[in-house]
Amino acid sequence: MNLPAPPAAVAAPPALQIARPALLSPRAWGAVAVAVLVLVVGVPVLHLAFPQGHALHLSAYYVSLVGKILCYAICALAMDLIWGYAGILSLGHGLFFALGGYAMGMYLMRQIGSDGQYRLPMPDFMVFLNWKEFPWHWAVSDSFVAQALLVVLVPGLLAFVFGFFAFRSRIKGVYFSIITQALTFAAMLLFFRNETGFGGNNGFTDFKRVLDIPLNTPQMRVVLCVLSGLVLIGFFLMGRALVQSRFGRVLQAIRDAESRVMFTGYDPVAYKLAIWTLSAVMCGVAGALYVPQVGIINPSEMSPAASIEIAIWAAVGGRGTLVGPIVGAFFVNGAKSWFTAAAPEVWLFFLGALFIAVTLFLPRGLVGLWELAMRWRSAAGRSGDPAGSAPAKPAKGRAA
Repeated sequence: MNLPAPPAAVAAPPALQIARPALLSPRAWGAVAVAVLVLVVGVPVLHLAFPQGHALHLSAYYVSLVGKILCYAICALAMDLIWGYAGILSLGHGLFFALGGYAMGMYLMRQIGSDGQYRLPMPDFMVFLNWKEFPWHWAVSDSFVAQALLVVLVPGLLAFVFGFFAFRSRIKGVYFSIITQALTFAAMLLFFRNETGFGGNNGFTDFKRVLDIPLNTPQMRVVLCVLSGLVLIGFFLMGRALVQSRFGRVLQAIRDAESRVMFTGYDPVAYKLAIWTLSAVMCGVAGALYVPQVGIINPSEMSPAASIEIAIWAAVGGRGTLVGPIVGAFFVNGAKSWFTAAAPEVWLFFLGALFIAVTLFLPRGLVGLWELAMRWRSAAGRSGDPAGSAPAKPAKGRAA
């Protein structure tokens, strides 16, 4: 008896795979390449190749100013990761910036050696206070590698411990912002005291060398500026990859509806603590790059106003966009440099009016304004195109 052949096995459909978006669009990659080229080639050539007085010469003032703003942009980017993508508004990130600066400043003070005013192998403020030996927390300050590790570890550890207790206690919103500001203010008062070994209200200054290389040279000035820019670009690409990953999507879900995220089985505390600690480390690195370029670090960097300014940069540029806070840092600090020279009494009024205008009318900041202008331009182009003004009529004999 002939039995019918069994039906051919039906192949199972391949598993659906969600394509991850590209890290950057081709146009964005082009912008990154242009930024790297300007930093690596443009700044050194304009500052070193052309003599002073030449029309193309980039002065030492502007090189230092750009380097300083690049460090500020790193802080603004760090703020965007926690505020724009996780909904955590910190008014204490100036503390992490200052801690990174102090860690690098300790090494730079040791590099002075016996070239200080008192010609002794101790910082001048310690000699003035009649200290005979270094405090315990200066034990590894003569090692660049050790201090570079402290630039990352000290802000990161403090942020982790603080965030662990704050997030587990479900402190959020305005209460979290006030507590971070109080923490920063308390640290500022502590660092003002001479017995802490951080130079009191004068802080650290009069730096001479880094890695035994003189700081006050055009070449070192350019190196620090270029390094700050490359670190900023690296952090931007890291942040872009982070927010496009599953981790970033969970962060945005926590920002929008934390209780629903908890009901789906995720632990918001772990995600918030991770991004909070990373943001603090980024600010510490920015502070370490900032100090050798400006030549000073003191407790004023921990003032509440300094931390509020970081939030303003992110808001003005456009939080939740990554590139917006960078634009905001350059716009606000560029305006500050101009106003403080041309009309210093007007600067604070301008800053306040700018923040109010952005809060009321531009919730996505300058980047949102640019996007709106592009949409208007695109809509105007379509309305002026006769072919696109009305749908084409269907051909005869075909269904409409």
